[in-house]
Amino acid sequence: MDAPTDRKYSKTHEWYLVDDDDVVTMGITQYAADELNDLTYVELPEIGSKVSPGDSIGEVESVKATSEIVTAVGGEVIAVNTELADHPELINDSAFEEGWMIKIRPASTEPLSALMDAKEYAEQADAG
Repeated sequence: MDAPTDRKYSKTHEWYLVDDDDVVTMGITQYAADELNDLTYVELPEIGSKVSPGDSIGEVESVKATSEIVTAVGGEVIAVNTELADHPELINDSAFEEGWMIKIRPASTEPLSALMDAKEYAEQADAG
């Protein structure tokens, strides 16, 4: 499994990418998207929502299952990928790029240091 090396990964298959302004973009991994199969619905928080590490920020539904999305970082939601409401398949097609879910202005990026890098995540996903 190929995972981009520029981000961090949780055991629950969410990815986190920190930009130069310390904004965290979050989504689910391609592995998770592939396991869920054809996504049919995505529920995400509203811009301005406050989230804490461990909070559910929404869910994704497919013909196979519904999965909760949990954040490892807290802060304020400053952007939501509104395209996913009408096109949840973007996550299946491009989980690491067009299928991003939310952007958070974090209270701290420190929780991300406890997450896996791409190599560790790939080993976990392959062991599966």
